[in-house]
Amino acid sequence: MDHLPFVPADFTVPLGLVGDGFRLEPLGPRHNEADHAAWTSSIAYIRSTADFRERSWPSVEGMSLADNLRDLEEHAADFAARRGFTYTVLSEAEGDVVGCLYIYPGHDEPQVAVVRSWVRADRRELDGVVRAAVAAWLEAEWPFEVVRYRSGV
Repeated sequence: MDHLPFVPADFTVPLGLVGDGFRLEPLGPRHNEADHAAWTSSIAYIRSTADFRERSWPSVEGMSLADNLRDLEEHAADFAARRGFTYTVLSEAEGDVVGCLYIYPGHDEPQVAVVRSWVRADRRELDGVVRAAVAAWLEAEWPFEVVRYRSGV
């Protein structure tokens, strides 16, 4: 069965967003070590948030740096092919990886944008800030008619 593309062919995918204390850029292999360090330092916190409470990631066992790299390569390939869009959340001042944002079609409803995000436990004050900025950005800049992004942490 053929599905409509996740975003229209003529849509220019944003390469980032600057918010209050953070910025987004497409996640890729160059972020591997910093991304791995960010989420492995915060597994319990990430798993306690609304977006990941009922998910198997992140695994309490973690994953190797090599497995994380493969995961980042898959996200970058999805971005390039416009199948889904993953952004790293960087601190605005230092450029440290402090989280991640995922925009993918719904599994059972491919026309719905399912959005998830996390931030490191030590930067949890950014959680609501990122969510509010991303929700406004999705509404203003993206072509989705339906977005599922939980408002609470």
